[in-house]
Amino acid sequence: MSAVTGQAVARTLRVHHETRYDHDQPVELAHHVAYLRPRDTEFQRVRDWSLHISPWPDGVDAQAAARLEHELEDAAHGQLAPVDAALREALDPAPGVQLSVDPWGNWRAVFSHSRVHRRLIVRASFLAELKSQPGLRPHASPAWERVAQRLRYQPGQAFDEALEFMLPSWFAPRDAALARLAGEVFLPGTPLLSGALALMHLVHRRFEYRPAATSVATRATDALAQRRGVCQDFAHVMIGAMRSIGLAARYVSGYLLTQPPPGQPRLVGADASHAWVAVWCPLHGWVALDPTNAVAAGTDHVTLAWGRDYGDVAPLRGVIRGGDGAVPRVSVTVEPIDEEDADPARRPDKAGKADKADKADRPDSTEKAEKAEKAEKAALSASARGAD
Repeated sequence: MSAVTGQAVARTLRVHHETRYDHDQPVELAHHVAYLRPRDTEFQRVRDWSLHISPWPDGVDAQAAARLEHELEDAAHGQLAPVDAALREALDPAPGVQLSVDPWGNWRAVFSHSRVHRRLIVRASFLAELKSQPGLRPHASPAWERVAQRLRYQPGQAFDEALEFMLPSWFAPRDAALARLAGEVFLPGTPLLSGALALMHLVHRRFEYRPAATSVATRATDALAQRRGVCQDFAHVMIGAMRSIGLAARYVSGYLLTQPPPGQPRLVGADASHAWVAVWCPLHGWVALDPTNAVAAGTDHVTLAWGRDYGDVAPLRGVIRGGDGAVPRVSVTVEPIDEEDADPARRPDKAGKADKADKADRPDSTEKAEKAEKAEKAALSASARGAD
């Protein structure tokens, strides 16, 4: 979908996402796939995206990379560093990265390292302009049985995107227990969107948000049995329940703007990646619902990518030779900004203050890792449920 034109921007968010691996043993060879470039949607426009990887991936000229190291670091944090235009054109916005589009229209980044290294740092930065979505009319949607009938396979029928997301997937399969969960709210004749909203609230009430109770490998059936987990699990359970009664739902990865406790400053690195669900309705199209927080996705939600489940759109994954199975450390900052701050050309008088603030927010790598670890702990108790 293309971005909406002529509609006022409700909010602009700045997002910084850093993933860090520290290995005790050297990594000799590595190949990675990342879904860290957000897609434009009907209600979201992405600006100033960049992906900075350290060490530089294969294919980057080392001498030119050294010249631009500090400039790209400043650009990633919103500063206006003077950068040689020719070099910037050659290396920006994602030096050493091969970008392509996957079958669902998401941006896919691929990069490799054939040089020995012990540390990998991947930083993505961008601005997201978000527009308010129109109100829903749940009771005006058709009965869920009619929609399920329409989604059944019929020989010779025209391609329908929703059919792909009605089929089972590894993390969100069709299952009798998941069908029973959906059956608690999808009573005969229930309007599809009314049932989807009721299922969102049911999952929110029934499940306990508990970090570390599950892993990225947990399937919807296992999360249902435990009745606890994180946003990935909430989303997989709701998707699996919808599919188990013949309805279409897809997995959405992204970010959530969280609010600090009253009187407390917003912590750098305290936010996190998030996941929610998009349900297909003939009347409304794809409707994004967040079962972890029991809300319809709005201007607090930034969309990265969507697919059948987490396996299609994991933010970063790969294969390596060597290393020691280091656990990634993720630090995310999502902050609202006004349009004057979003447009560098409109803030020349603020350069001195911005420089000072950015330097304070950008300590050296060791201090930054320690700060991110403290921020992650604070986020678990201070932020809205659902950022994981």
